[in-house]
Amino acid sequence: MSTGPLSSTSYLVLGLLAREGPSTPYDLKRHVAATIGHFWSFPHALLYKEPPRLAELGLLTEQREEGGRRRRLFSITRAGSDALRAWLECPSWEATELRDPGLLQLFFADQGSSETRGDIAREQLPIHRAKLAGYEKEERLDRGSAGTNAGYLTLEHWRGETLRMGVLYERAAVDFWEGVTANALADEVALTAIAV
Repeated sequence: MSTGPLSSTSYLVLGLLAREGPSTPYDLKRHVAATIGHFWSFPHALLYKEPPRLAELGLLTEQREEGGRRRRLFSITRAGSDALRAWLECPSWEATELRDPGLLQLFFADQGSSETRGDIAREQLPIHRAKLAGYEKEERLDRGSAGTNAGYLTLEHWRGETLRMGVLYERAAVDFWEGVTANALADEVALTAIAV
């Protein structure tokens, strides 16, 4: 059976179902929000569209409730597990994407006023500081409860390898935006001195 083109979202769905077990699209959305959403941004509508497509390809099975809201419950098949393992055995050669709206604004800051760069940096700093504080809190919780969350695999995994990268990224982002803020302030002071 052909698996058709599988995307990153396909593997995200397969991976979550392999780890978490049978789930509705809403369950998948909750799992993403608690874990992968911290470092992988994509339209959540895909979590409702992708499972039925993967079921058509034979990578998932689907059960629908008879009554009530008629929720759809998806489970991974052996073919889905095989596709996930094959993907994991071929590390990605794709370049890392960094989709930061603040960086996009900073790129075009020269099109604004002389204060635009500093304004953008001052807005970004509290965002990244708050994210860093949240990640560091997760790290402390992880150290304080090592081994006690064995039943919640996704959260345990998030608190493992990927959480560390989140902390490092947000520390770098805070350092970066502090530097932009300091440079913008120095430029504003220099412009004020020239104007006087």
